[in-house]
Amino acid sequence: MAQQWQPDSWQNRTARQQPKYPDPAALAETLKRLASLPALTTAWEVDRLRAELVQAADGRAFVLQGGDCSESFDDCNSTAMLRKLKVLIQMSLVLIAGARKRVVRIGRIAGQYAKPRSSDVERRGEVELPCYRGDIINRPGFTLAERTPDPQLMLRAFERSAMTLNFIRALSEGGFADLHHPENWDLEFVRNTPGSRRYQQLLDSLTDSIRFMEVVSPGELHQLRRVDFFTSHDALLLHYEQALTKSERQRGWYNLGTHMVWIGDRTRELGGAHVEYCRGIRNPVGVKVGNSMTPEELVELIGILNPENESGRLTLIHRFGAEKIRERLPALVGAVRSAGCKVLWSCDPMHGNTHATRSGLKTRSFDDIISEIIGAFRIHKELGSRLGGIHLELTGEDVTECTGGPGNLTESDLSRDYRSTVDPRLNYEQSMEIAFLLAEQMR
Repeated sequence: MAQQWQPDSWQNRTARQQPKYPDPAALAETLKRLASLPALTTAWEVDRLRAELVQAADGRAFVLQGGDCSESFDDCNSTAMLRKLKVLIQMSLVLIAGARKRVVRIGRIAGQYAKPRSSDVERRGEVELPCYRGDIINRPGFTLAERTPDPQLMLRAFERSAMTLNFIRALSEGGFADLHHPENWDLEFVRNTPGSRRYQQLLDSLTDSIRFMEVVSPGELHQLRRVDFFTSHDALLLHYEQALTKSERQRGWYNLGTHMVWIGDRTRELGGAHVEYCRGIRNPVGVKVGNSMTPEELVELIGILNPENESGRLTLIHRFGAEKIRERLPALVGAVRSAGCKVLWSCDPMHGNTHATRSGLKTRSFDDIISEIIGAFRIHKELGSRLGGIHLELTGEDVTECTGGPGNLTESDLSRDYRSTVDPRLNYEQSMEIAFLLAEQMR
């Protein structure tokens, strides 16, 4: 692994979860076009996120990472994006007020268009087609034309990522997140629910505190007018990631299509292409840590991805499931601590708790999600470690995809408004309930 790194050196390794494009010339032309487009992010923004993650690793901040399981081209509209940002702002405010810590907001947004799949094909009756891998690769409709990987979709994904980032920047700089005007964050369909009333009480208290501080201070608290939003996605489609990787003079190589990337549990093999690609970029990198990870493998992987042992570089996102976290997590935490590795630990309580209903719908139990979160906090505390972040699949839409929660959703309720084409997400009420739970655990 000590060999010279280049953005394309991953191509000498085994690359899992990659589509098979039928026209190599069309793929090459698309990648050439992508590489010539203006960058979506800057090296300065990426470095600022790394500095924020250093604070989270030291216990001075907490990372809230959330968004869609897989973004949809159809959802690249102002209403859907606003609702997603609103729920993340509301959740972060609950964490700040309840736990008295700064919050680093990282969206699964502006690039989360590819998803790993457990099978390369999908079969319906006698028809077998390539599986749907996300809008950046193919389309969800069950026809050969829609399921054939199309490199032009990478350009469409880039365009939508650019529009999303532009919208986020305009909102965050233009007063949308101003604490003096929290009415900007209201979601019209959740008024007068228990969660919204609890949130409103917290907001009223904060508003009173702000008014008091501005009475006794020389002027308005200008730092309350904006918030930082960072973007992240699974660095799954390696041709796309390579095309957006640029050298910043003496600073090194950066993926300027996002601020942070992560490596999935299916693509984190030590000699694999995804690890090879991610080891060479300066962006913060996350690694999904699942039940098949051994302590020895994890320590070796950390050494490859963070050879200088820099704080803020590497986030370990564990995802075991409520039933297995007590069995699997302690040995991994112990090995990392014994090796002296500087990492930020985050909990993904979603992926290990996925199951199918009798009708075949994927869902997750809210009780299982809560159980894994509580278990993660307890285990880290017992071992002298620290849980510094949460990684959630959620939406600002009023969906019915996960059972349980404040609305007591059952399996029979799921079909009422199940929209995800890949994995089930938390809705607004479920997300806010988790925010209040996190604040309690952090205290």
